[in-house]
Amino acid sequence: MRLKDKVAIITGSARGLGKAMALKMAAEGAKVVVCDLNYEGCAAVKEEIEAAGGVALAVRCDVAKREEVAFLVQQTVDAFGRIDILVNNAGITRDAQIIKMTDEQWDEVLNVNLKSMFICTQEVIKHMIPRNYGRIINITSVSGLEGNFGQANYSAAKAGVIGLTKTLSKELGRKGITVNAVAPGFMRTEMTETIPEKIKEQLLARIPLRRAGEPEEVAEAVLFLASDASSYITGHTLNVNGGLYV
Repeated sequence: MRLKDKVAIITGSARGLGKAMALKMAAEGAKVVVCDLNYEGCAAVKEEIEAAGGVALAVRCDVAKREEVAFLVQQTVDAFGRIDILVNNAGITRDAQIIKMTDEQWDEVLNVNLKSMFICTQEVIKHMIPRNYGRIINITSVSGLEGNFGQANYSAAKAGVIGLTKTLSKELGRKGITVNAVAPGFMRTEMTETIPEKIKEQLLARIPLRRAGEPEEVAEAVLFLASDASSYITGHTLNVNGGLYV
């Protein structure tokens, strides 16, 4: 097992990509903290992990609020004694063309998709630094690399994640902590199911592999960066997009 007895916090893991990551890491031996605003979803993922013989903890948390993140971290340490892996996955969309985008739409997306990673990382590294070990994986997006119509807030946040990842890799490397990012492309999740069929067809036509990605394919990339197989990789953004952006 690639993550035997490691302790991993995965934000936004009640469904979609985060759920796939939680199930994958648990299957590889990690003790997984399932974290999301949707506690019922967290509890369901926890039950699924435990039914398969894994170990999990479900915690409701608004990752944009420091006091709730501090509580999440304390709950994890109380339950498992340490934190080895942090996956900053939580994210939302509030799409609108720039001329129509409101301050609230901008602020909400930047807070959840970028500021939360700053908060979660700060709180978690307090427990990683003394042990001189940690794996941090930040989930960005193809939108942060090439931009996307109607997503000025989302694209700006995801581009910021890449810059944050590079800076943290320089600051934390000497503490034994690697920091990398994964940039999914067009994935088959609940979030993309709402996209009109005509738009989906246009997107698929741009992808060399001619299909949407599966959540498990992103989870495999995250698993690699969380494992000791990636011990000499830091500051890197791994594209998982079927060739959509190269």
